[in-house]
Amino acid sequence: MKTDSARMRSVAVIGGGPAGLMAAETLAERGVHVDLYDAMPSVGRKFLLAGKGGMNLTHSEPADPFRARYGARRAQLEPMLDQFGADALRAWAAGLGIETFVGSSGRVFPLDMKAAPLLRAWLHRLRQAGVNFHMRHRWCGWGENGTLRFSTPEGERAIHPDAVVLALGGGSWARLGSDGAWVPLLTRFGVPVVPLRPSNCGFDVNWSEHFRLRFAGHPLKSVALSFIDAEHCKHQRQGELVVTATGIEGSLIYALSSRLRDKLAASGTTPIQLDLAPGWSLQRVVDEVARPRGSRSMASHLQSRVNIAGVKAGLLREVLTPQDFMDPMRVAAAIKALPLQLIATRPLDEAISSAGGVAFEALDQRLMVRSMPGIFCAGEMLDWEAPTGGYLLTACFASGRAAAMGVLAWVTAQAPNNDQA
Repeated sequence: MKTDSARMRSVAVIGGGPAGLMAAETLAERGVHVDLYDAMPSVGRKFLLAGKGGMNLTHSEPADPFRARYGARRAQLEPMLDQFGADALRAWAAGLGIETFVGSSGRVFPLDMKAAPLLRAWLHRLRQAGVNFHMRHRWCGWGENGTLRFSTPEGERAIHPDAVVLALGGGSWARLGSDGAWVPLLTRFGVPVVPLRPSNCGFDVNWSEHFRLRFAGHPLKSVALSFIDAEHCKHQRQGELVVTATGIEGSLIYALSSRLRDKLAASGTTPIQLDLAPGWSLQRVVDEVARPRGSRSMASHLQSRVNIAGVKAGLLREVLTPQDFMDPMRVAAAIKALPLQLIATRPLDEAISSAGGVAFEALDQRLMVRSMPGIFCAGEMLDWEAPTGGYLLTACFASGRAAAMGVLAWVTAQAPNNDQA
């Protein structure tokens, strides 16, 4: 008769994103029987879409600033990153035949910039390791006797694995599988879940109809954004934005989105200022704008003297009155500190990622739910967030591996107490 220590080596991984796939790999390569379930027809859908513009796997910056990107949850994620950080992730990709390089921004990409070849090689290795994939299996919670219930095209299915890794993603991009439907399934059992909120998201601005129709979709390059957060700290950062029909989005706004979002939650609006000429001093802008312009229009004058044209000129006209637009001093001041009001975040489903999730305080150091032995959580469904730049993926990989190692430790701890002849 098999002992319990042998029997307790069947694990269900629910969720086929990077965290779930890494958990499955970590378990399978250590001899565990792994069944991976996902509601979608195929795994890695958000991973593939995120790689459409270039698969940003991780970042090359030194460990301390890298870990600081995780903000209030740095302490919880740091042990996982110690075990599987940026260097380990690059070595892992190389083991799949995917070489990487460091871009000019410090971001790390596959040589071909694509996600699909990496995912194909990874899935091949997982299948070779014995991982069983069950697609179109939507997890519906627990049934009697602790069984896991799934809705499938063939009807409901119940299973009873020895341990479970939940890697169900956050609440953004629901069409790719991250729909947050797991939240009530856990809260029903008393598991604390911090409400899901948009992260790395755009923000609404009350544009005029003229500006919206004329400039939606236009990039706003080489600007600096500054604002005061909910804790009265000033933030300033230079980069690029995109004007949208509803407001602004892009890498610059994503980098500051968590603090902008929290300021909105605290105050109802978030005033920001845009420096449209960040390489120029205010005095230089004043001197150039105040130069005689003769018969030229103010728009032509600004383009020739300060290189303000297109969407930047449109922003000045959006904010300034017609009278102010003809006043060189007011125009110069607006170029260096254009005031805008952010009035709302874009909906969660539009965000690149989500904040909130299963509270770390509900988990032990192995990522097991304290009140539900044998249930582990990983990836974006945990309560953390990070900016774009490879930090999101790195922590998903690292937490998936950490949860799998937690399963192994838990199984090992159970075995001596349960062995039977």
